[in-house]
Amino acid sequence: MILDFFTNTLGTILEMFKSGGIITYLIAIVGIYGVFTSLEKIVYLKKISRVNTAQIIGTVNDSMEKGGSLEALRAIGQFQNPISKIISEALKIGYRNKGEVEDAMERVFIVEMGRMTKGMETLKTIIEIAPLMGLIGTVIGMFYTFREIGMSAEPAALAEGIYIALITTIMGLSVAIVLVPFYSYIKSHIDKEMDSIELAKKMTNWSYAVMKIKVDADLEEAIEALQVSEGIVNVKKINDPEANIWVAFKPSMLEKSINNIILEKCNTNAEIVMSKLKQ
Repeated sequence: MILDFFTNTLGTILEMFKSGGIITYLIAIVGIYGVFTSLEKIVYLKKISRVNTAQIIGTVNDSMEKGGSLEALRAIGQFQNPISKIISEALKIGYRNKGEVEDAMERVFIVEMGRMTKGMETLKTIIEIAPLMGLIGTVIGMFYTFREIGMSAEPAALAEGIYIALITTIMGLSVAIVLVPFYSYIKSHIDKEMDSIELAKKMTNWSYAVMKIKVDADLEEAIEALQVSEGIVNVKKINDPEANIWVAFKPSMLEKSINNIILEKCNTNAEIVMSKLKQ
């Protein structure tokens, strides 16, 4: 009984395609393309949303306590989603200045936004054009009907034109009806990801940072250069096997990277041994 049902249904669908003509096939092609585009987009969005902002920030905070910014960068590198990539750029403050970090975050945002919205305009176009393609089929069916009225007005011939009109209309509306829920779901998922990205930006607006630095020459000049630089809160010499300068700064006020400050004033390179950021 079930087999008969499916057999009859398949036969009816094939008959509709045969009777509907080329317009029916075109509607079916764009509809199938729209479904595959939707499924591909849903799989991608599910993949990038497996780990949320709170989990990533939690990983950053735990890693920051253990080994600083570099450890946090390594820890969140496993996630490979838009939020982790933006936070990764935010963790580079000090290695870069405020402007460079903000520009890098903006570039990542633009790239990831493009990936998330890719195919959405195509999907929207299919939803809009499928009923119009059905309408074209309706017009063609009515043309056949009125032509037959003028020639013979036989009921069978009239029914054929009306049948074409109904089939193409049904096909066009069916494609739109199927794809609209997909589109709405995908768009809501993208909006949710956008909110998460904005939250990540706010949560990585670091208020305070400390670094340990090693310079091989001109130690006093390097300390003096840091002390007079914008955004630096405190600088002191330390006795550490791996570093000889400790510096605290406000990331939001850092106009130059720590390396560049020392390089410009002392013409010597500095190695950042440890960096810790606080919210």
